[in-house]
Amino acid sequence: MIKPFKRILITVAGSTVLLIGIALIVLPGPAFIVIPAGLAILAVEFAWAKRWLRSARALMPRHSKDDSAPRKKLTLRSIRRSASFLLRQVTRTLFPKRKNP
Repeated sequence: MIKPFKRILITVAGSTVLLIGIALIVLPGPAFIVIPAGLAILAVEFAWAKRWLRSARALMPRHSKDDSAPRKKLTLRSIRRSASFLLRQVTRTLFPKRKNP
């Protein structure tokens, strides 16, 4: 009885956080923090979210040990790359490649 309720609660919470993160790509805000948070919530119940989170982590730059490194700027190119990544992940999820028998 509790398991379906838990799944629905995780789905609603994770989807809400993920959608807010996607909106923050064009709105001012920390989209690159909120989107992985939404994926992490959804990854508790869904394998596709776990794969997306793993792919997103691979794309994130590693922190440098010195603080003299320049900060990343939000540019049109970075927005385009983020949208492209999201579209590619949705396409891979909805239309997986079939293995030849």
